Amino acid sequence: MNLSGIIAYPITPFSADGRGINLPVLTQSLELLLASGCHAIAPLGSTGESAYLSEDEWQQVAAHTVTTVAGRVPVVIGLSELTTEGAIGRAKFAESIGADAIMVIPVSYWKLTDQEIHAYYREIAAAVSLPIMVYNNPATSGVDMSPRLIVDMFRDIPNVQWVKESTGDIQRMHAIAELSAGELPFFNGSNPLAFEALCAGASGWCTAAPNVLGDLPRALYEYVYDGNLKAARDLFYRLLPMLRYVVAGGLPKTIKAGLELQSIAAGAPRKPLAAASDEDISELRRLLAAVQ
Repeated sequence: MNLSGIIAYPITPFSADGRGINLPVLTQSLELLLASGCHAIAPLGSTGESAYLSEDEWQQVAAHTVTTVAGRVPVVIGLSELTTEGAIGRAKFAESIGADAIMVIPVSYWKLTDQEIHAYYREIAAAVSLPIMVYNNPATSGVDMSPRLIVDMFRDIPNVQWVKESTGDIQRMHAIAELSAGELPFFNGSNPLAFEALCAGASGWCTAAPNVLGDLPRALYEYVYDGNLKAARDLFYRLLPMLRYVVAGGLPKTIKAGLELQSIAAGAPRKPLAAASDEDISELRRLLAAVQ
């Protein structure tokens, strides 16, 4: 499977009482991302509050996303489970509903060894035929996978086809490219690193930014790959204050507030996450106006 470009993350909107999924608003948010020209959609990541969903809710969001996108772009379903058995169950569900790929991040209570992480991915891969994107984000998962481990898994596990690197360290991406002799496609997962990572040869950018910035992330990607680095740099610095803000403010909170400013009733994140304050919304409005 060929995967590149902007992989966009949707929110998970909740019902008014916070106890279920608002599927009509999920549809709206998915259509907004498709209209932004993203190259793929990845539900059930940090932006989608995956860690706060019940199993039934997780399955609802996954299935509704696949149905709504309807093959217009690939759907890469995110999964993060403490246990290998739980991860395999979700991977099998993703395969059963017609997802195109899965993005897998291990999470841990006990610190995992490299051998345990390798076995985690190997057993998931053996249970499904879906291609896998390895997702490294120690800030949220508590697991930091070295470039050497990631490349070893790429060499040893046929399903492992890409990696999303979210540490914000460009040297990690250089190391992945060097250790794999340029064979392992890497994706940027750190918004403030987007320009630098794309210039370093990243196959794409995994981001929630299209929710609030429309087609501008795709434009940045295309400028770089067309060789128009001045236009890419100028656009990146225009976007950078917003890119920093949505990450620093917490993706579910800031992205949902940004969607509300676009008349999409995204609602609040699930508690204990807090909704955006009046000051947050005012700053988002200012940043959005500055991008235009």
